[in-house]
Amino acid sequence: MISRFFRRRDPTARLAGELKAYALAVTRDPDAADDLVQETLARMLERPKLLEDAVMAKRYAFRTLHNLYIDNLRKQKVRREYSAVQERISSEADGADFDAVDRLIVRNAFELLSPEHREILFLIDVMGFKYAEAAETLGIANGTVMSRVSRARAEMIRKLHESPVRPLKRRGKNEH
Repeated sequence: MISRFFRRRDPTARLAGELKAYALAVTRDPDAADDLVQETLARMLERPKLLEDAVMAKRYAFRTLHNLYIDNLRKQKVRREYSAVQERISSEADGADFDAVDRLIVRNAFELLSPEHREILFLIDVMGFKYAEAAETLGIANGTVMSRVSRARAEMIRKLHESPVRPLKRRGKNEH
C-alpha cells in the first residue's frame, strides 16, 4: 500500500521498473543495468520541470538510458583497444630495446608530474577518454583539457629526459 502511494507521487519510481527491464535487455548484466538506471534517474532528477510531463519524462528516461549504454560500450571498446595496444607494445618491447629500465623511467616520470598533469594524462592517454568526456568528468572546458594535455605531455617528455635512471648497457640487436 505504501509503495503504491510513493509510486503515484514520484514519477521516477514508476519508471524505475521499466528502465531496469530495458537496461537488463540491452546489457544482460544486473549490475550494469542497475548502474544505468541509477545514472538515468539521477539525470532526470536534475531536471525537475521534465518530471511534470509523464510522457516526456518517459521518453527522456529511455533516450538517456540508451545514450548512457552506448557511451559505456564506446568506453569499453576504447579500453579494450588500449589494452590490446599495450599488450602488443609490451610483447614487442620484450624483444626490443624497451625493457624494464625503460618502463621504470616512464613510471617514475609519470609519478613526478603534478597531480593535475597525472590526472589529465591518465584520463586521456591511459583510459582513452575523449576530450569532451574528460572535460565533463573534471568539470572544465574542452579547451582547458586540450591545453592541459599539451602541457602535461611536454612536461612528461622533460621528465623522461631528466631521469637519472639509465641502463647499465644497451644490448645490440644480435646480442642475447
